Amino acid sequence: MNESVSITHLILNASFVVQLVMLTLVAASVISWVIIIQRGRLIAATEQSMRQFEERFWSGIDLNDLYRECQQQADNSSAEKVFMAGLKEFGKMRQQSPGDPEAMMAGVQRAMRIAITRETEDLENHLPMLATIGSTSPYIGLFGTVWGIMHSFQGLASVKQATIATVAPGISEALVATAMGLLAAIPAVIFYNRYVVKTEKFQTSLVTFADEFSALLYRQAHKISQSQRAGAEAI
Repeated sequence: MNESVSITHLILNASFVVQLVMLTLVAASVISWVIIIQRGRLIAATEQSMRQFEERFWSGIDLNDLYRECQQQADNSSAEKVFMAGLKEFGKMRQQSPGDPEAMMAGVQRAMRIAITRETEDLENHLPMLATIGSTSPYIGLFGTVWGIMHSFQGLASVKQATIATVAPGISEALVATAMGLLAAIPAVIFYNRYVVKTEKFQTSLVTFADEFSALLYRQAHKISQSQRAGAEAI
């Protein structure tokens, strides 16, 4: 209880610049925790929807039926968007170049790469802010500490005899700024690194799914090409 009261007393009696630094660090900490919670929920929901979609995809369901199911949903997951982009482009390329499976698959893979890039960018949104808070908060706190110490030593000019009791309160006020900077930075850095790794793993999962889906579509494109050639030879 006495410690909490003393810390509160130090904050209230700090110089204006140090108080401004502390307020900035509190705001940065609040923003970082909002981002941490929001990004954490989004990544968890994205990973779960990815697993659910892959189970449906590999269950043997007809791809056209699965595409219609995805169209009827109000909000599609990342994997569903990649799937829909690939199958939609496959239908277009099938009409444009039915006898050229390589051209068909080039268009499909390009469409899925664009979809993967967009979904990855959505997951990475606000992460740069988290990195900025994690990297700058200690320096902001250090600035407040240096300023507070300078202010304390300036106050010694009007004192005839300097003692520890005279200097200690000012230095304590200054060190609170450093502590607040570390409290803001440490969670931001930890969760930034965690979310970057999760985002990269999810991107790898999307790329793997796109490759597997491309293999299925390539077999269909090859069959279409063979049927086109057989029809042309019969004529």
